[in-house]
Amino acid sequence: MPLAGRIVAASCRRPWRALLLGLLLGAAALLHIGRDFAITTDTAELLSPDLEWRRQRAAFNAAFPRQADTIVAVIDAATPELADEAASALAARLRQDARHVRSVRLPEGGPFFERNGLLLLPLDEVQAATERLIAAQPVLGTLAADPSLRGVMTSLSTALEGVRGGEAALRDLERAMTALAEAFEAAAEGRPAFFSWRRLIADAPAEAGDARRILIVQPVLDYGALAPGAAASGAIRAAARELGLGPAHGVRLRLTGPVPLADEEFATLVDDAALTMGAMVASLLVVLWLAVRSLRYLAAILLTTALGLVVTTGVGLFAVGRLNLISVAFIPLFVGLGVDFGIQLGVRCRAERRALPRIEDALVASGIGLGRPLTLAALAIAAGFFAFLPTRFTGVSELGAIAGLGMLIALAMSLTVLPALLTLLDPPPGRPLEGGGLALAAPVVGWLCRHRRAVLRAGAALAAASIALLPMLRFDSDPLNLRNPEAESMATLADLMADPDRTPHTIDVLAPSLAAADALAGRLAALPEVSRAVTLSSFIPARQEEKLALIEDAAALLALTLDPVEVRAPPSDAEAAEALARTAAELRRTAAAADAPGAAARAARRLADALDRLAEGAPERRQRAAHAVRDPLMTLLRQTRTALEAAPVTRESLPPELVADWVAEDGRARVQVFPREAGGGDAALRRFAAAVQAVAPAATGTPILTREAGDTVVLAFLQAAALSALAIAALLWGALRRGRDVALAMLPVLLAGLLTLATCVVIGQPLNFANVIALPLLIGIGVAFSIYFVLAWRAGETDLVQTSLMRAVVFSALTTATAFGALWLSSHPGTASMGRLLMIALGWELAITILFRPVLLARPRA
Repeated sequence: MPLAGRIVAASCRRPWRALLLGLLLGAAALLHIGRDFAITTDTAELLSPDLEWRRQRAAFNAAFPRQADTIVAVIDAATPELADEAASALAARLRQDARHVRSVRLPEGGPFFERNGLLLLPLDEVQAATERLIAAQPVLGTLAADPSLRGVMTSLSTALEGVRGGEAALRDLERAMTALAEAFEAAAEGRPAFFSWRRLIADAPAEAGDARRILIVQPVLDYGALAPGAAASGAIRAAARELGLGPAHGVRLRLTGPVPLADEEFATLVDDAALTMGAMVASLLVVLWLAVRSLRYLAAILLTTALGLVVTTGVGLFAVGRLNLISVAFIPLFVGLGVDFGIQLGVRCRAERRALPRIEDALVASGIGLGRPLTLAALAIAAGFFAFLPTRFTGVSELGAIAGLGMLIALAMSLTVLPALLTLLDPPPGRPLEGGGLALAAPVVGWLCRHRRAVLRAGAALAAASIALLPMLRFDSDPLNLRNPEAESMATLADLMADPDRTPHTIDVLAPSLAAADALAGRLAALPEVSRAVTLSSFIPARQEEKLALIEDAAALLALTLDPVEVRAPPSDAEAAEALARTAAELRRTAAAADAPGAAARAARRLADALDRLAEGAPERRQRAAHAVRDPLMTLLRQTRTALEAAPVTRESLPPELVADWVAEDGRARVQVFPREAGGGDAALRRFAAAVQAVAPAATGTPILTREAGDTVVLAFLQAAALSALAIAALLWGALRRGRDVALAMLPVLLAGLLTLATCVVIGQPLNFANVIALPLLIGIGVAFSIYFVLAWRAGETDLVQTSLMRAVVFSALTTATAFGALWLSSHPGTASMGRLLMIALGWELAITILFRPVLLARPRA
């Protein structure tokens, strides 16, 4: 008796002992899982750290550790002044939270930039800014002396008097009147009201992003939690709530960056788990029932698969240490192939019971008949998975290790635990399942077999056409495309990517010194693909003497304006109401006197209506209006005073926190390179990365990491495909000893793979880090099916369509396809693409199983 038959016989003789042994293994695995379970959602961990470009990134992170593992807090406010105040307040609050926060940086703010921001502008812009401030002196003087709603009305009345006196035109006030009207209308209606003096003085439309501020937070990470940064992110949101930084106050806070992206990635997968698992289990149960038509067989197969999955998880964790976003896919691989083994044994057992009523005898006969095919299939599939071990695609390498071990565990469980369970459950023989409802396909297959040559030529033509399409197959190496675009972290990141000044698609280069960094930055900035290259020296302004002279002149002229000798006490509510009503009347009188009533006159009347409503409304509405104009005014006055105190900037006067972002402790300096086409898509980023690397081969950053990762994955799959084909072919040769039989086993697998990839090209489905696991599954199932059929053919089977083998194979494919096609329902793009590709692959495998394999084997061996 073959070894497999003896193992099945032993399990049937002592079913409780076999089951107890399996349960003990499962308990040990569960204990290990509970104690040492770990999973990383970091897509960077999917590739070997020994790759040159990964070593370069690690070297950069070691030199500048504050650039890694960060939370990027993005504040969008109704006005620039509000954005500044919100960012400063949140940063100050977070610096007090040592439990959750290690450091907080304002890359565009803080005392240094508030004081020296003007110096960092080009000379012509400094001149324009100081001229605007000087031109605004009359308004600023009035407002600084009376920073209240009354002061704003006084300033507006003075301007209207100038219009009536012919010193100015009403249209010169149109922007101011429109902006004030919008704010005061909101206040009169009880809505949040906002106004920006900075935008008004700039005398230009609001620039995109001028009310956005960025905080870089380095959190305390809890690696014992499934979402290590969740506590820190929660603390940031809680601090914002305590400070009143919310939509009701004109502030929107969003979190992105490496930490929130990883945390939300895992949260999205967990949120979808109930739907996808429910659909998966339901479809699995339905198709399994249709395959075996017995609750006892179904229960035995499911329990065996579940126990095998637990053992495989424990063994896999022991082998690789922790799971990753790709290696976790061993679950569908194991279930799909483990259920296949169970269906093969279950369907064969039911067929054997026509001649052997006792369940033990039928199981032993099934073990004898299926032992060799199952063993050869398990070994071939495991060899195919183990072919991924030498690759540098760590995610799939670890998947190959776990799935390969899982195939051996599935085989062992199918020959021990499954026979033991069936012996104990002792399902009744039931009606025979021979043919399994595939009789309808018999005439079609018969016709195809009679036209065998034409069918084989058609198969060759399909293969050739598929090969012709392969150059158009695209691998999407950007891991961001696998994430849920509706998650806050991804939506925020997409916003930043569209902003050329804040895009995360920058490249960093380490230089031996600051002088070397400056020289390198000059060469990089000259590239057509580069918009600018920044070093620490970029924060030391050029032409400082000329700029400081302009700033000092403005400071001298505005000294008493910004710091008046006397500041009026705040008005009473009655005084504020009277000022509003008086100014409304002046607006109407001025609008009526306008020579050519138009947009400016309409703006004046609109503002007058708003002022009248405020004057006649509740005191709370006037208080809201007062805050809308006074709060940004105080911010503007403070920032203007600070900006006019600018002093010479030298390397030594730069703040240590800023220096630490650009010069490492060992003296090496950082160059940050920005792309000219920030939103130009993958092709533009590839050009950008290639251009920078041509000048600085050791450069690192998202565009380079994305390109190199894609190239590494493609190379890994080419290597693994070659090794897998060689390993499986060698194993099949050792078992079958005939080159023709090996070819008959491999050709359908090759055709199914080619058709799957060609379909991806036709429907525009790129391969990516997630859906590539469909390819090992396709190889595994395809090889298993081929082995079953070739061995049956060698045994003399000619009518394969209506055998129990065909039934088992078809329902095995259907079970896997429907179960893992449920992944298509996921809102997670990576998971959905995995389900989509699995359905395509298994659909072709099923079609080839029913229509092509029988034709290929139509002529039995002599």
